[in-house]
Amino acid sequence: MRHLLDTRDLARTEALEILDVAEDMADTQRREVKKLPTLRGKTVVNLFFEDSTRTRISFEAAAKRLSADVINFSAKGSSVSKGESLQDTAQTLQAMGADAVVIRHGASGAPRTLATSGWITAGVVNAGDGTHAHPTQALLDAFTIRKRLFGDDSRGRGLDGIRVTIVGDILHSRVARSNVWLLHTLGAHVTLVAPPTLIPQDVSGWPVEVEYDLDRAIAAGPDALMMLRIQLERMNAAYFPTEREYSRRYGLDARRLDALPDGSIVLHPGPMNRGLEISAEAADSPRSTVLEQVANGVSVRMAVLYLLLAGARTDSEKEDLR
Repeated sequence: MRHLLDTRDLARTEALEILDVAEDMADTQRREVKKLPTLRGKTVVNLFFEDSTRTRISFEAAAKRLSADVINFSAKGSSVSKGESLQDTAQTLQAMGADAVVIRHGASGAPRTLATSGWITAGVVNAGDGTHAHPTQALLDAFTIRKRLFGDDSRGRGLDGIRVTIVGDILHSRVARSNVWLLHTLGAHVTLVAPPTLIPQDVSGWPVEVEYDLDRAIAAGPDALMMLRIQLERMNAAYFPTEREYSRRYGLDARRLDALPDGSIVLHPGPMNRGLEISAEAADSPRSTVLEQVANGVSVRMAVLYLLLAGARTDSEKEDLR
């Protein structure tokens, strides 16, 4: 794997390899000594042009547990805030000898530009670009669904026939976009649920069904229900009458939680707007995977960095991870 820019670029075999390596990484994190020597001598740069807590810390933890050196670069207070271009920043990182760059950027396509420009030889991981893509979030969501539904029998399996319903602010969500394509690649059936104003204008080319009634979608019996955060900071117009009205029609409250089939799970990429798209009862229920998603995120990002920087695994290396 040279870069990880978009789940649309991943073949099924590649996606399954990442998930299976993440299984190995998760196993190592249950040991008393969690650190592996795998990426000793490698330098990973977290290049964040947008604020982030979960994703940046998760990538930092992943790199450090693989013994890589980590440099955290925030655009605020840096030369970027003084007008330095992405090209100049990239060339600075190249001069520092970065082996991998994890980039979050407000402009859709910035990670691909960095990866294909020739400015840098490092591997590039997209940690979220505009409303376009967030591939590692989709991978950790798929990992979580697979682990919850199949348990110890999940290794090597896709999500064939699994029904996943994604609810909320699809329009502004890079998480939704990455999940749609990855889940489809893994064989899942995906349904989007939102008010018409929060569905992108043309989803005819997406491998999804669209539903506008959450209660009807829940009655259809999803195996996994993914609630998306309402991204008020990206909204410059009124997409729904009031927050109370949105919560009434599209929020996961206790009544809707009880209506879910036995065994179905609830995901949320975080941060959560409790009381808006998800109630406290739903967020803290046994069905919720929110904290598992955070823990699984470290394992998945360890797998991505490992495959990016260490290449294909030998049999002895596979054994070392078990």
